[in-house]
Amino acid sequence: MTAYETVVVGTDGSKSSLAAVERAASVAATSGAKLVVLCAYRPISRHEAAVAQDVLGEEAYHVVGSSPAEETLRTARERAAVAGIIDVDTVAIEGDPVAALLKTAKNWNAGLIVVGNRGLNTLTGRILGSVPAEVARKADVDVLIVHTT
Repeated sequence: MTAYETVVVGTDGSKSSLAAVERAASVAATSGAKLVVLCAYRPISRHEAAVAQDVLGEEAYHVVGSSPAEETLRTARERAAVAGIIDVDTVAIEGDPVAALLKTAKNWNAGLIVVGNRGLNTLTGRILGSVPAEVARKADVDVLIVHTT
């Protein structure tokens, strides 16, 4: 088995996905690999933004004044640093997380995609498919599904 040169990990900011970031950072550090952290997001609608402004008042800028992925990627970068990875590239992509992970892995010529297992054992995940299951099914590179739940 050869060491990975690039590892891609997806995060949505959840506890489960940040555990996957930590594992990906550990694998990247061990392999001397580049770490790419991806956050796929869907922008909020005008209606959702208006509701957020009504509910949050002055704090609404947290929701409508910055990229939806900005804080998530900042947190992921901090988690990766704990594992010893300082040079982390972050990518925010609007859209479906599975497609975003596969596209990012291809664009970065990654040898490994890391995802958390959240959703694999849920009813919704079994009926509609979950991100880890879909990535494992569709990826043409290695996939590490980290037990995070």
